[in-house]
Amino acid sequence: MQSSPIRSAIIVIVAILGILFTIPSFLPKDILAAWPGFLPKQTVVLGLDLQGGSHLLLQVNRESIITERIKTLRRDVRSALANDNGIGNLITTGPDSITIELTDPTQKAAAMTAVQKLQNNVSSSFGVGGVPELAFSETPDGKIVVSLTADGVKERMSSLVAQSMEVIRNRVDEVGTTEPTIQRQGQDRVLLQVPGFEDSERLKKIVQQTARLTFHLVHPSMTAAQAEAQGIPSGYFILPSADGGNELLNENIELGGESLTNAQPGFDQQTSRSVVSFQFDTRGAITFGEITSKNVGKRFAIVLDNQVITAPVIQQPITGGSGQISGNFTPQTASDLAVLLRAGALPASLDVVEERSVGPSLGADSIRAGITAGAVASVLVLAFMVIAYGLFGVFANVALVLNIFLILGSLSAIGATLTLPGIAGIVLTIGVAVDANVLIYERMREEQRAGKSILAALDAGFHRAWGTIIDSHLTQLIAAIVLYFLGSGPIQGFAVTLALGILTSLFTAYTVTRFFIGIWYHWKRPKTLKIQHFRFIPDGTKIDFMKMSRNAIILSIVLTVLAIGTAYFKGFNLGIDFVGGSAIEVQHTAEGDADPARVRELLETLHLGEVQVQSFGTPQDLLVRIQLQEGGDAAQQVAVQEVTKTLATESYEVRRTEAVSGTVSGELAFNGTIAVLVTLVAILIYVWFRFEWQFGLAAVTTTLHDVIMTVGLFSITGLEFNLSSIAAVLTLVGLSLNETVVISDRVRENLRKYKKMSVPEIINLSINQTIVRTSLTQFTVLLALFPLVFFGGESIRGFTIAMTFGSIFGMYSSIFIGGPILIHFGLKPRSEMEEEKEKKAKANKRADGAAV
Repeated sequence: MQSSPIRSAIIVIVAILGILFTIPSFLPKDILAAWPGFLPKQTVVLGLDLQGGSHLLLQVNRESIITERIKTLRRDVRSALANDNGIGNLITTGPDSITIELTDPTQKAAAMTAVQKLQNNVSSSFGVGGVPELAFSETPDGKIVVSLTADGVKERMSSLVAQSMEVIRNRVDEVGTTEPTIQRQGQDRVLLQVPGFEDSERLKKIVQQTARLTFHLVHPSMTAAQAEAQGIPSGYFILPSADGGNELLNENIELGGESLTNAQPGFDQQTSRSVVSFQFDTRGAITFGEITSKNVGKRFAIVLDNQVITAPVIQQPITGGSGQISGNFTPQTASDLAVLLRAGALPASLDVVEERSVGPSLGADSIRAGITAGAVASVLVLAFMVIAYGLFGVFANVALVLNIFLILGSLSAIGATLTLPGIAGIVLTIGVAVDANVLIYERMREEQRAGKSILAALDAGFHRAWGTIIDSHLTQLIAAIVLYFLGSGPIQGFAVTLALGILTSLFTAYTVTRFFIGIWYHWKRPKTLKIQHFRFIPDGTKIDFMKMSRNAIILSIVLTVLAIGTAYFKGFNLGIDFVGGSAIEVQHTAEGDADPARVRELLETLHLGEVQVQSFGTPQDLLVRIQLQEGGDAAQQVAVQEVTKTLATESYEVRRTEAVSGTVSGELAFNGTIAVLVTLVAILIYVWFRFEWQFGLAAVTTTLHDVIMTVGLFSITGLEFNLSSIAAVLTLVGLSLNETVVISDRVRENLRKYKKMSVPEIINLSINQTIVRTSLTQFTVLLALFPLVFFGGESIRGFTIAMTFGSIFGMYSSIFIGGPILIHFGLKPRSEMEEEKEKKAKANKRADGAAV
């Protein structure tokens, strides 16, 4: 119990750093700005669910990339054959290839040589090398086929994602938002998070629009209608125009938007309509001047994303290098178009495969709910520890408060994002953190009852509990790590706070508590030691749990069959995370409560397929769920807009929207299943390594039992099963194993201590010795979970209900299910194991003698 100066200094330094890194998050911005420069100024980054904002997961459209590349390839091939080598040809376009039919088949060798010169290597990196983009072949009838290679398309997509990220960053910065998050995800996706920008529709338009600006000459004598009737002339194509008609344009791009240096919204002086004025760079200005000089009297089309915005007649040469785009613009759409043109065109089309937006009012409510739940949980746990352990409870509470500072300080220091599930992780850590203190204190009481002196009992309590603390914390840490790498968004925030809480509680519960108890002992020198003042179960119980477990196993089998049967026949109320679609949370802003029946009646007129309307939280809140629309992402966005407009007429305000594509929902479901399986396997390996193999199988069996019970709860009650549910299941795995590992550790210890006692007797003894501790720690966990259920907010209620239910079943299974499994798989007393070793040794000795 001696505390070295170095250890004391480390505790003081860590405590000060934790407090210093936490304080800036609670200071007003003006005070933080005047904060001394040598002190940390980082603050906890609030997630979108706490401060409002938009989250978009964008995917590069593979088909658009191939289509554009084939168009370019077609022009290049025609130029290489007809213009450069005078080889007549007829080109047919396929999905990912072009077929060339020569007018003179004797020129096939020369044609093949010409088109092969178009080969280029594509690389997603800046280095040399890359993979060939084109493949050349011949058909049996002598036609030449030029196709895109799969590897070439893959590399081009990867390269375009990097370019798209820069364009997106420029566009978002132009809008004036603060601290957007733009990250690459996988081979073909970009994650965009914009805090404080809740207008997700406008953000999608700004980000998704390709904004590819090109200038084409219009056919001088033929209209689009005539071309459709008589046949489109070679080298021309038809595009729709903004006024509802069509235009026949030359395929050659006379000038591209890459030559623009500036674009600004404005108003036409003659018509007072909104326009966008643009200006070219020097080279673009010269080219623009040459084009307009040569084509006076002809129509010149300005094309934006394959739509003719305007096609005026060139009245005179334009040599100033500037012009304007007119159309049916509003001031905002003109401003947004100017932003797009200044930021540059996207190199490929982007589809929204996942969308989440939260209004600022809902974010404020989430913060209020999280703080309320945390405050109530903290008061309950702190008060209970004082009631149960008196002065030692005060020591544990000091360590717990420091633990909260260290978690928040660590979040600030590493720049992690705090989400509503993250707040739930901190609150849950409050309940779990005192687990180590309870384990240490109960060990001290046992050592004191065994006849040790006060000092020896205090020291042994810390020393002998350390291994169990490590085991129980590491099993939870494994679940948190798997959750982080296989989860996404807010679930990762929960995993980060849970992992940080596990690590910091190891430090505070053991080192800090030991520091305070050491100071207290050397100052007071007590003659008697009373650690515990209250307990649910008296000491010295001799309950025959193994006898009771027979009925418990029958009950568990019945409940397991019920849970699996209900899941199979009834299924689950799957959230959009797993089935795709859109979810819209709305709040009735007029007097009176929301009317689900009226909302359902209104939305049925929109013919959007299956639409669910249910109460959500307060009487004024509703949750509307829309199935995936057949038209893909664009149709899904239109459906959300229609719902929003329709409900606005009935005084409903949108507080949160979520949209998940079928592709992403399938991935999330697969990753969630893999996460649970990986966690179980990882824990089996760890427990197997730390204990005998029977303990590993017992741990996984009891954990699987708790998982099935919890999953069955979702099916039976109809609670929404989503990503948060997977997080609840994985966290439950750690909590369930916490109890199992503590009992297993005591069984292993008693196997060494009582060599001639039977295994059922040892298991009964171990459970009776630890049940005081498990009942207390389980109660503290529930004290933290119940406030989350009642005050944590509707969006995480399913998560917290599952955690509460699962933690209760975790204690039950650790006591009644784990022991019989150890017996069934042949765990033996040390005496029997030693006898078997002796018999084997003698048998080997006799065999060696016979061999000699």
